[in-house]
Amino acid sequence: MFRSASMFLLHEYDIFWAFLIISSVIPILAFLISGVLAPISEGPEKLSSYESGIEPMGDAWLQFRIRYYMFALVFVVFDVETVFLYPWAMSFDVLGLSVFIEALIFVLILIVGSVYAWRKGALEWS
Repeated sequence: MFRSASMFLLHEYDIFWAFLIISSVIPILAFLISGVLAPISEGPEKLSSYESGIEPMGDAWLQFRIRYYMFALVFVVFDVETVFLYPWAMSFDVLGLSVFIEALIFVLILIVGSVYAWRKGALEWS
């Protein structure tokens, strides 16, 4: 009896496994096919950096300020966290008070994080 019940549950995941296998095989095949069909021609023009048809001048190494990375990182963190609030907002009426309190704590943590980032200057461009 237990074996037939577990086999029944495994059949529910057939679509998942098919999707996982197909989504893994397609990129691998794309890389393999492009590696086989791509023309291989190395020379000085191929190995030089390209700057809109203009002859490259100076070193290609350019250092960016860390402030841009910090700003982008703070944006990504808060953007992803607000995406987590969407499913909660869609089913707010059926979840109850305990989930509301959890979401309130979550929003308070986001507010504390944004105030901390603001005070540390992570949101300043200059």
